[in-house]
Amino acid sequence: MKLLRVFILCLAASGTARADEAAQCRANAGTFLTGNVTQGPTFAPGHLHKGVELSHTHLTFLSDQDGRSYHVAIDNVFATGYDAAGESVPAPLSTIRTGDRLELCGKLFTGGGLGIDWVHTNCGNRPRTAQPDGWLKVLAPDGSPGPNLEDSHEYCRLWR
Repeated sequence: MKLLRVFILCLAASGTARADEAAQCRANAGTFLTGNVTQGPTFAPGHLHKGVELSHTHLTFLSDQDGRSYHVAIDNVFATGYDAAGESVPAPLSTIRTGDRLELCGKLFTGGGLGIDWVHTNCGNRPRTAQPDGWLKVLAPDGSPGPNLEDSHEYCRLWR
């Protein structure tokens, strides 16, 4: 009986944590999604901005909220392992695998299919719908979110 109570408390805490994360995402002007990676990640070269290549990582994600598949465009420059000269998915994004559960906060788009981007810090600017203060987190088996994999501020200077 005691084990059952502990399990129920863990489930309740997990649901509360997700509700808090969703509320925080809305406060940051973003759209909140959770779900499973169905394909990816893959590297996509970008363009130069002030001498720094703005490459991306792409993956496909099946949303818990609406059961739809989303293309996720991730800005590599906000990953802690970003290498300006690199031509591969940077760490820690390179650790994401098909089947992993993710939590995303970002901006929805519909060009070329349904997708979400801006799943990264907005470098301390006031969040707006067009530029939310987003994140990408891997969810643990118990549903608790890990750290934001897109929270590096090293290249925020490019937009000041």
